[in-house]
Amino acid sequence: MRGTIRLATIIYAILIYGFIFLPVVTLVLFSFQATSFPIPPFTGPSLRWYETVLADSRLTSALGNSLIVAVISSALATLLGFLSAWGFARFYIPASAVLRGLITLPLTVSYLIIGMGLLVLFNAIGIPKSLLSAGIGHVVINLPLCFAILYSQMGEHQANIERAARDLGAREWQVLTLVTAPMLWPALFASFFLSMTFSWDEFVISFLLTRFETTLPVEIWNLLRSGLNPKTNAVGSLVFLVSIVFVLLFELTLFRKQRR
Repeated sequence: MRGTIRLATIIYAILIYGFIFLPVVTLVLFSFQATSFPIPPFTGPSLRWYETVLADSRLTSALGNSLIVAVISSALATLLGFLSAWGFARFYIPASAVLRGLITLPLTVSYLIIGMGLLVLFNAIGIPKSLLSAGIGHVVINLPLCFAILYSQMGEHQANIERAARDLGAREWQVLTLVTAPMLWPALFASFFLSMTFSWDEFVISFLLTRFETTLPVEIWNLLRSGLNPKTNAVGSLVFLVSIVFVLLFELTLFRKQRR
């Protein structure tokens, strides 16, 4: 009986992981296709389409734009999330629970709704579609996540260390930068890289808020409008690779913190 249950568990796990990763494996496999059609039989391996992608100025420009938007917006979202979490955790704020709920509210709202709202707002105040607009949108969707992560890590033991630093003559900005931030560096690091992962893959807000300078997901969508080909598979594989790197850095950071 126990052997049957174990076998069923293994089969179930294989089916679950196969369902999740089979599309990704297919995408990566046919990105090495030597012919112009990403269909069986497989005729690789060939780096032809990766060379084509890296030689395409539009794609490489979109890649650079995605990295710039992801890094800057994630850094800003992490900073604002840190300051917000610190303020709520260390000071008395009237209606604190309500205000915390408002900060995390974008986590429950569709990106389409957020993007449309930002588009209407930016049109009303005269901000054109650009990478700046997309970056602001990415801060809006990532700040609540950063706040939730950092707020959950601000315990009473850290508050005691901060009080000790003040008793020893440290000013408030010194407590914040030299005491609080170093104690929270794993959470700050994790917030930053998780935000980068979401910003790197984000399409809807980038599509709504950019015009001539686009991010890589938007450029991939433009490629898909002409149909599937190994070039789009190669671009998708590169995006998946970068996302995996971000997720691994996030996981390693949390793992090291748990060990400590």
